[in-house]
Amino acid sequence: MNLQTNGKGFTLIELLIVVAIVAIIAAVALPSYDRYVQRTRRADGREALMRVAAAQERFYTNRNRYSTDVTAGLGLGTNSEKGYYSIAAAFVGGSDQTYVLTATPQGAQANDACHELTINNTGLKAAPSDTGTNGACW
Repeated sequence: MNLQTNGKGFTLIELLIVVAIVAIIAAVALPSYDRYVQRTRRADGREALMRVAAAQERFYTNRNRYSTDVTAGLGLGTNSEKGYYSIAAAFVGGSDQTYVLTATPQGAQANDACHELTINNTGLKAAPSDTGTNGACW
């Protein structure tokens, strides 16, 4: 009687090696992918800030002052188009001749390393977590 069979398929060791390789690749790839997704979502906040800044300049042209009311004053929503950022406007130093717009991340974007994005009436773009250059966040 011949008990030997033709072995076709994977052994348990081979399967464990493949699972370990996939786990290592996933451990490296997922954090990188998360950073990539957050970086691309930042475009939603930047676009919203630029849209509100343009509306501020139109408002200033008509009234010779800026507005801090994004919804009633400028006729825009307080959330970015895709909803990853909340937009707020404030006067600088109490003067209606200067403003700063702030995009605050919300939801899944709240863990972004750049946190808030800002732009003022002179066009200066910043992010509090930036290390001196706007290239990383803007």
